[in-house]
Amino acid sequence: MDFSIIIDGLFTALQPINLMWLVIGAILGTIVGILPGLGPATGIAVLIPLTFGMEPISALILMAAIYYGALFGGSRSSILINTPGDGSSIAATFDGYPMTKKGQAGQAMSIAAIASLIGGVMAIFGFIFLAIPLAQFALNFGPAEYVMLFIFALSAVVALSMGNIAKGFLTMFIGLGISTIGVDLQSGVHRFTLDVPHLTDGIDFIVIIIGIYALGEVLYNMFNINKAKKPDQNIGSKWFTKEQWKKSLAPILRSGPIGFFLGILPGSGGTISSLLAYSTQKQIAKNKEEYGKGAVEGLVAPESANSSAAVGSMIPMLTMAIPGSGATAVMLGALIMIGIQPGPLLFENSPDLVWTLINSMFIGNIILVIINIAMVGMLVKVLHTPPKVLYPLVLVLSFLGAYTLGYSTVDFYILILAGVLGLLLRVLNYPVVPLILALIVGNDMEQNFMRATVIYDGPVSILFASPITIGLALLTILSLSYPLIIKLLGRRKKKDHPMTM
Repeated sequence: MDFSIIIDGLFTALQPINLMWLVIGAILGTIVGILPGLGPATGIAVLIPLTFGMEPISALILMAAIYYGALFGGSRSSILINTPGDGSSIAATFDGYPMTKKGQAGQAMSIAAIASLIGGVMAIFGFIFLAIPLAQFALNFGPAEYVMLFIFALSAVVALSMGNIAKGFLTMFIGLGISTIGVDLQSGVHRFTLDVPHLTDGIDFIVIIIGIYALGEVLYNMFNINKAKKPDQNIGSKWFTKEQWKKSLAPILRSGPIGFFLGILPGSGGTISSLLAYSTQKQIAKNKEEYGKGAVEGLVAPESANSSAAVGSMIPMLTMAIPGSGATAVMLGALIMIGIQPGPLLFENSPDLVWTLINSMFIGNIILVIINIAMVGMLVKVLHTPPKVLYPLVLVLSFLGAYTLGYSTVDFYILILAGVLGLLLRVLNYPVVPLILALIVGNDMEQNFMRATVIYDGPVSILFASPITIGLALLTILSLSYPLIIKLLGRRKKKDHPMTM
C-alpha cells in the first residue's frame, strides 16, 4: 500500500474549503438526524442541491458528513424523547431513554458520541485495509458477474425486509418497473413514456428518491403533527463517569467489527447492525436484568455498531457501485449525477478522491464528537423546532431540488406521485430500500443481462459463467433462505424450551 497517497489525502481533506464543507455537513447531518421522522437518506436527498456546481471531492465530503452526522444525531431524539431519528437509532431507545428518565441524558448523549467515534474509527481502519483488495477483486467482474451481483444485492435487501419477503419483492419490482421507463437502449423502443417527451430519457431517480424520502416522510408526519412528544429538559451532567466508561469500553470494541462487516453487506445497514450488536451484548452480559432500564452497555453497543456500519456501507458503494444502505443508495445516485462513477476503477483512476474521503471521515468523526458533546444544550433546543415551520421548509427544498434537476414542471408531478407512494409504503409498512436499490441498479442490470445473454448464449448459462457467478448464485439462494431458516430454528427452540407458567 502506498501510504504517501493516504498522507496526500489527509492534506487535501485539511484544505480550508474542504474543512468548511465537512463542518457544514456535520452540523446539517446532526440536525437532520436529531429531528424525528428525518434521517440520513432524507437529509442527503433534500440537500443534494447544495452540491450543484461544487468540486466532486467537496461534494463527496459534504454528503458523507451529512450521512454519518445524521447517524450521530439520530440517537439524540432516541435518548431524549424515546423517538428514534431514523431506523438505525431504534436500539438507542432501549437504554438511552431510561437513562434520560434517571436524569442522565447528558451522560447518555456524551458517551453515545464517544462510542460512535470509536466505532467509526475502527471501521475507517478496516476500510483502509479491505477496500483496495475488494476493489481489485471487483476488476474480475464482467457482464455476467454484475448481473449476479445485482441479483444477490436485491435478494439480500429483500431477505432483510423486516421479516416480510413478499412485501420486499413487491417494492423491488416497483423499483425495477420505474427503471424501465424511457427509451430501450437495445431496441430503441419507447417504454411507458405516455407520449411525454420528458420521459424519453427516463425518470431521474433523484426525483423519486426525494419524493419517497423527503415528501413522503413530511406527508406521513403531517398526520401526527399535534402528537409530538415534549423533550425532557433535565439533561443532567454533560460528561459520563469513570465507572460508565469501564462498563462501556469492551461493548464498544466488540460491536464495532459487527457493524463494519454487516455494513459491507448490501441492504443490512445500520438498523440490522445496531439491533444485532445490542442483542449480542445483552446475550453475553452478566447483568441482563439491567438492560432496558438504563444500562450504559446497552446504549454504547448499538451506537458503535451503527457508526461503523455507516463506514462499511461505503465500501460496496465505492468499489462496486452497490449501496449498502438506503442513505448510500441516495448518495450513489447523487455521485453519478455530479460526475463521479463509483466502481472498481475508481481506486485506480481517482485514488486521491477516495483517500481524501477516508481522511475526511476520520476528521469528521472528531468534529462530530465536539458538536455532540459541547453543544448538548443547543441540540436539545433543536427538538423544539415547530413542525409547522419545519415541514413547509422541507417541502420547499424538495420541490426546488426536483426542479433544478431537469428544469421541467413534469418532475413536480413525478415528485408528488413519488411522495404519495412513499406515504403509502410507510402507512402499509412496506420496505423502501428494495425499491430504491432496484431503481438505482435496474438499468445497469438490464443492460448487463442483455450483454451476458449474447456472450454466454442464453440466460441460464449466466449462472455458470465463472466461479464468481456460481458463488453469487449460492449466496442469493442462502440469503433468500435465511429468514426461513431463522424461523424454523425459532420454532424448534420454542419446542425444546416451552414456556412455563
